Amino acid sequence: MWMLENAYLIPLIPAISFVVILLFGRSVIGADRVHRVGIAAVGIVWVLSMIAAVQWINHTDDGSGESQASDDHALISVSEGHSASGLMAAETDGHAEEGGDGAADDGHGVADGHGSVGTEPVISTYAGWWSNAGVDFAVGTLVDGQTVLLLIVVTSISLLVHIYSSEYVKGDRRFVHYFAFLSLFTASMLLFVMAQNLVQMIVGWELVGVCSFVLIGHWWEERPNTDASLKAFFTNRVGDIGLLIGVIILYGTFKTFDIDAINRAIGAQGGDHHFALLMASIALMAAVASKSGQFPLHTWLPDAMAGPTPVSALIHAATMVVAGVYMIGRLYPVFYEGLSIGSSSINLMAFIGGFTALIGAGLAFAQWDIKKVLAYSTVSQLGYMVMALGVGAWTAAMFHLFTHAFFKACLFLGAGSVSHAAHHTFDMREMGGLRKHMPHTYKTFVIATLALAGVFPFAGFWSKDEILLGALAGQERAYPLMLIFGCVVALMTAAYMTRVIWYTFWGEYRGHGHPHESPKLMTVPLWILAVMAVVAGVFNLPSGVLSPFGLEGFAHRVQTYAEPSIYLNAVGLSHPDPSLILALVGLALALAGIAITFLYYWRNAGPHGLTERNRYAKAGYTFLENKYYLDHLYTDIVVGSIKAPIARAADWVNQNVIDKVVDTAAETARDSGRWVYRWIDQGTIDGGVNAIASGADAGGQGLRGMQTGKVQNYGSLLFGTAAVAAIVFVIVL
Repeated sequence: MWMLENAYLIPLIPAISFVVILLFGRSVIGADRVHRVGIAAVGIVWVLSMIAAVQWINHTDDGSGESQASDDHALISVSEGHSASGLMAAETDGHAEEGGDGAADDGHGVADGHGSVGTEPVISTYAGWWSNAGVDFAVGTLVDGQTVLLLIVVTSISLLVHIYSSEYVKGDRRFVHYFAFLSLFTASMLLFVMAQNLVQMIVGWELVGVCSFVLIGHWWEERPNTDASLKAFFTNRVGDIGLLIGVIILYGTFKTFDIDAINRAIGAQGGDHHFALLMASIALMAAVASKSGQFPLHTWLPDAMAGPTPVSALIHAATMVVAGVYMIGRLYPVFYEGLSIGSSSINLMAFIGGFTALIGAGLAFAQWDIKKVLAYSTVSQLGYMVMALGVGAWTAAMFHLFTHAFFKACLFLGAGSVSHAAHHTFDMREMGGLRKHMPHTYKTFVIATLALAGVFPFAGFWSKDEILLGALAGQERAYPLMLIFGCVVALMTAAYMTRVIWYTFWGEYRGHGHPHESPKLMTVPLWILAVMAVVAGVFNLPSGVLSPFGLEGFAHRVQTYAEPSIYLNAVGLSHPDPSLILALVGLALALAGIAITFLYYWRNAGPHGLTERNRYAKAGYTFLENKYYLDHLYTDIVVGSIKAPIARAADWVNQNVIDKVVDTAAETARDSGRWVYRWIDQGTIDGGVNAIASGADAGGQGLRGMQTGKVQNYGSLLFGTAAVAAIVFVIVL
């Protein structure tokens, strides 16, 4: 349990790495060696995360953390004192345990593979972080299966990206800056996933946003890069307003920021606060829409591809963009009760997720930049995860988050490898035929594509199947519209990724220079991620797949160890049984998407040039090319309509008020200076001095005439002067 109790070390180490690289990278370590510090730090936290995972599994298996085994829900505190959050946890303890135990015995135990019996999270709190208005705020860690799952994802992808980057950005003018902020991002994301309270979660949430802003604009000398970083920053700030409002509502309702206490209180008495939870859910969905690229705030994510490709793989495909998905999972009782997920057939979260998945897949077809294709694919897959959470498929969403991180990071790093070899371009029209020159990149890219498309037996097949199953029979009611969205997106995903493979790796090379395979520092991470894209699905296989081999005890590992059943059982979350028919339907759709695209490009079948012959097809393609005109709406209409009048008003004030005041002051100063110069300086001061000089000169001239050389004249003057002096003395004295 030591690692679970001291999990704060995991974000602390990369934070120290950030400080060391930034302060001593050039002067002490050496600008060309700073990557070793970053890699070593992330390597250490990867090992610590694996230790934490093993300890959590043991903690779950030995039953020491079950809810019925403790009166204080196994809170492990490493400091004395009580915060407001701790008091709330104590107050809701009895209710939460009743709800948790009842749900745990209701057919959702480990034995049937449908969840755990309710293992308590390991919570370490440090009181006295700060206080305000009589409320003491604690800082600490909350470690459970969901936390451990994300620790593995973040540290694994970050470690591989650090290694890959040491070659990809070698010789970059801001090599030190780049690795410093990679370390800071890793620390921030780890802080976010193990946050013990909502305030701490906000800190991590904003820190990853700052790192994203900095790394998108890494090459800030080029205007598109700075524009992209600013767009990402401001779009996320729009959603963050929702985050703050949602947190305020939750605190006002439950009088605590403690995540564990809030989840338990909802499990005990969620129906008593339905309206508050509904409002909080709607507000928090705005934050999810911005951070996790959901409609209508998804427009920043494709532009974020302006940053270095490893940044795109780490931040904008596998880790930061899933922060919104993770937040939903962490506060799932809030959304489950607020949006009535268990008893409805449509809700805001499910629709936003499904609709985002659909429009993201559509936009991927109209892109020529390989990174932007992958960016819109990420938008689509994030929509898949949000949709899964919206239909009550918590485990399916987190399982897809887990598998998606590996195969999408592999695809992005594969795109970087292609660019590295193809004269630093991402335009697929300047590629082609690269499978002959880059066999390792080609093979890993195909493997990751098959996983993304959901082809058996790759990892994406298993997680996608669980999402479709959740839409079909997740809770009390099915979500038929979401099931349709999911099936259509499965077909589209396979189709647009096959298009990418055709333009990038098949045909004849259309670019410049001589392409070549990337160095091992880039291809080895690709193969590691490709292997994970194949085997990651085994972590949550259904029991029906394993029972013929006598391994049904190893089924549903993600569900058993990652699902926070202590919270979810209390709100009544259920798990549907696997469906072979639905799995075959999903597989058939993926294969159909691949087959249609194969026939269209490889066999030249289908209506080529349709957009040139048919005005409706052309209009539809133009609609996709312009990204549904959302950027036009935001930039030219929304921002323009606000910014233009303000700018004109500011210009008028500048010209007619500020400039007028400045000009008047200047003219007054000028005229005053002239008057002072003419009448004071020249007329009075200089005139007086000149008059004295003239008088002295005249007196001198007069006295000069008295110098005759005659003694009697001098004697007369002396006698007269003495007489005048005597008279003056007599009068005065």
